[in-house]
Amino acid sequence: MLQQILSTGRQNQRIALALLIAMHIAGVIGLYFEASRALFQMLTPFNLIMTAAIIFHFEEDKNLKYFVFIIFTFLFGFFIEVAGVKTGVIFGEYAYGPTLGLKLFDVPLLIGLNWALLIYITGITSMRFSKNIWLQSFIGATLMVVLDLIIEPVAIRFDFWQWVESEIPLRNYLSWYLISFFLHIVFQKLQFSKNNPLAFKLLIIELAFFVSLNLI
Repeated sequence: MLQQILSTGRQNQRIALALLIAMHIAGVIGLYFEASRALFQMLTPFNLIMTAAIIFHFEEDKNLKYFVFIIFTFLFGFFIEVAGVKTGVIFGEYAYGPTLGLKLFDVPLLIGLNWALLIYITGITSMRFSKNIWLQSFIGATLMVVLDLIIEPVAIRFDFWQWVESEIPLRNYLSWYLISFFLHIVFQKLQFSKNNPLAFKLLIIELAFFVSLNLI
């Protein structure tokens, strides 16, 4: 029974995809209505953890280098954000609100997980367009910037983070691109299958989720 539950076969893929879609639709609806907004803001960390757990589970080749990627990207992403918050030099001056949960050094721990998740799904997506590592990393980093562009207004609105300046500084996007490019190089260099049937689908779900929240 446990083996069947943990299977990465097509039936479980369909169940997982339906769950991901349902979670994100519920998130849009819950954040739209003022009566439920506070509850769904509180549930944001749970949504991120569940999404990451589902996606990482469906990687077909969970070898040592796969776990090295997750741990390295988590730690690098987290501590670059710590440096960003503490100095204001990397991304600009900003501070995290309470929505993303428990913080260490004024940065939510889940930010590291978010970096790992987004690099993973954009990295796998980039492999659909090219076999060249440098071009894959260019495409992956570009996708990351596109995501950031549509996430920023939502993040500010629902208190994921706030900027000190009235406008989001250009260096935020430049730094986001350069850091993402580096992490995509790491992702592509590490040898594991990078075969996950849900990764590209989650990217579409995430884009639809944040576009929807920008429109409401």
